[in-house]
Amino acid sequence: MANRLHRFLAGAGGRALVAVPLVGALAIAGYMVAKPDAADPVPQAAAVHPVGGGAVPAGPSTLRETAPVEAVAPAAAPNELDLWVAKLAGPLDIPPRALAAYATGELKLREERPGCHLTWVTLAGMGKAADNHRDGTADGAIAAGRKLCGKGVDLNTGWWKAVGAYADGTDAELFRQKALGNAQLYATLSLNPELATAPSTRATRFALDQIGLPYVWGGNGPEAGAAGFDCSGLTKAAYDSAGVQLPRTADSQFRALGASSAEPALGDLVFYGNPGTRIHHVGMYVGNGLMVNAPTEGQAIQLHSYRTRGDDYAGAARP
Repeated sequence: MANRLHRFLAGAGGRALVAVPLVGALAIAGYMVAKPDAADPVPQAAAVHPVGGGAVPAGPSTLRETAPVEAVAPAAAPNELDLWVAKLAGPLDIPPRALAAYATGELKLREERPGCHLTWVTLAGMGKAADNHRDGTADGAIAAGRKLCGKGVDLNTGWWKAVGAYADGTDAELFRQKALGNAQLYATLSLNPELATAPSTRATRFALDQIGLPYVWGGNGPEAGAAGFDCSGLTKAAYDSAGVQLPRTADSQFRALGASSAEPALGDLVFYGNPGTRIHHVGMYVGNGLMVNAPTEGQAIQLHSYRTRGDDYAGAARP
């Protein structure tokens, strides 16, 4: 797996995250707080605000250092491991051989370096980000785990730094974001496999696949002739892919769905603005306090924490 990961990092299809806030950064971009009213974007046929070039806010919120939530642990006995793989491979959309390899990596590192707290979802997230699980072998997973767990690392507190160090290279940030997002999805689905076919899960998979594309004001994505998406273009396209039709703008999506102050769940839309006047931003919740977010001009689609002090969060809704 390690060699394939580094080949991936040497060329990731042209995608690269731009202006991703550093972990621990304190800046909050304007769209997470109140803004003057402005016209909603009109969908464009092509990218008119390419990524890069010019000062931009540091980010919508900090992406707090985080690790995927605890998932269903694999069984150590061979026959039980086979049953575990058979139960989860389909819902997770991971080839059985690769899923067994990731589980074997966790079990091996649990023996060798129990203080590292490596889980199979981390290895699976990395495998998805690297090559969509094509190189998922037990030897590769164990080697990757040993590298992650070197120098006494505890992934419960040092996940972000360790995965970044593993994937050093020009596209390390893109790799790390994709690994975290997919690892979080796998953890959630391992606890609730019946969610695998839900529109919310299908929409979440679509949104995660767009990480690294540029924010484009009014953009509806490459299939519509734009280099990327804006915030509501992304959420609409994600749910379109799942067979659920949404209005085009953040405000119209909010008005159509309503919103709740309850804790959001996988695939929920999270809104920002003033419910009484105008909603100006929307993201897609993926769990563990994270959302897939098309932030603003000059930045790429990426993961961010969905709440930050001083934001104008207006609630969440399930399409």
